Amino acid sequence: MTKFKPEGCLINTAENREYLQNIGTLKEASRKEVILEAKATVCTGSHDLIVDLGFSKGIIPREEGALGITEGTARDIALISKVNKPVSFVVTDFKIDENGNVIPVLSRRLAQQKCVEEYISRIESGDIIDALITHLEPFGAFVDIGCGIPSLLPIDAISISRISHPADRFSVGDFIKVIVKGHESDSRITLSHKELLGTWEENASLFSIGETVGGIVRSVESYGIFVELTPNLAGLAEPKEGVYPGQQAGVYIKNIIPDKMKVKLIVVDSFDNPRPPENLKYFYNENHIKHWQYSPEFCEKNISSDF
Repeated sequence: MTKFKPEGCLINTAENREYLQNIGTLKEASRKEVILEAKATVCTGSHDLIVDLGFSKGIIPREEGALGITEGTARDIALISKVNKPVSFVVTDFKIDENGNVIPVLSRRLAQQKCVEEYISRIESGDIIDALITHLEPFGAFVDIGCGIPSLLPIDAISISRISHPADRFSVGDFIKVIVKGHESDSRITLSHKELLGTWEENASLFSIGETVGGIVRSVESYGIFVELTPNLAGLAEPKEGVYPGQQAGVYIKNIIPDKMKVKLIVVDSFDNPRPPENLKYFYNENHIKHWQYSPEFCEKNISSDF
């Protein structure tokens, strides 16, 4: 199975640059139906995309801008939002304008169709694939899973530690790994992410009783303060005045209790110091996963996933 990457992964490759040298090399790419990438610079009033090929300008007609545009299942915002970003395409034709200039005609829709037929439709539950964060909403992160084809990563599938918004974990433009949960259709798949961030034991092993470490305050309850130590591990600290969600904190590790999946903390200090999401540590680096057991085997509470 050929892997297709999110838009932006091909634009600086040697092969892509080679095909975008001149009309001759572009015609060769057209004959071979090679998927190329270049930056869209303008979306016209009729929602055609103008693409900078370096030696020339190409055009992606509106109906060729994305899967579903003609059928009405995709909105024109999918085209407008591509301005000043890389787009995938295949070259379908060459036209001559009124000044005698050759205008390459491109299709992003056909590139996406090829991606669906040769890649996305063949992906299986449990496969681990590359994705690019394209935008964030309160309910989840939208990602590009290949040639600009979107998929949703729900907020509750991002990490074990609860977050108020995907922006607490990701930034637009981040390349991440995701796990395929299943297919809604050939081009639409459901995703998860938290399983790649390690089990309770793997995360707890990074810390020791008696240490003072950094964390992020995620919620404040009457009985205590939940502090995230890693995306898949939070501890409960004793109540303290003046602490609120979103703050950075220094916490003393009072106890680690594996059979109850608990980390007991004391907040030493808390302060406002917003920081961008950090690079994620993935504990699972294979290409496929069948079963994931977050909770320790001897723990009464079972948290697991099957694919």
